[in-house]
Amino acid sequence: MSLKRRPLSSMNVIPFIDIMLVLLVMVLTTATFIRQGIIPVDLPEAKSSDKKSDDKEITIYVTKKGEIFLDKEKVDISTLTARLKKISKKDTVVLRSDKESKFQDFVHIMDVLKKLNHESLYIVTKD
Repeated sequence: MSLKRRPLSSMNVIPFIDIMLVLLVMVLTTATFIRQGIIPVDLPEAKSSDKKSDDKEITIYVTKKGEIFLDKEKVDISTLTARLKKISKKDTVVLRSDKESKFQDFVHIMDVLKKLNHESLYIVTKD
């Protein structure tokens, strides 16, 4: 007695494709968030730090009126660019922007920092 096998005429792969697309979207979204630093992470505390004492911290302020201050001195965007060109790319830049300020002012400063390839940038927010 022999069993006759029928060939499999078609295989339903649509559920497999759906699952793969969902996984792909999750991976790409997570990778984008991690790369941009958008995912909030509660970092552990350390008593010692390897921050060098020769690294400077430069603070840029943006007021709600759109005024830009570099270490408490009022500057325009071209003066800011010229001053940031003179500092080391490894110096820490801290950006403090008023919540009422125009987003365009923030974007101008970010463009300048990106164009000058600054490596260390912090944006200060209120808890």
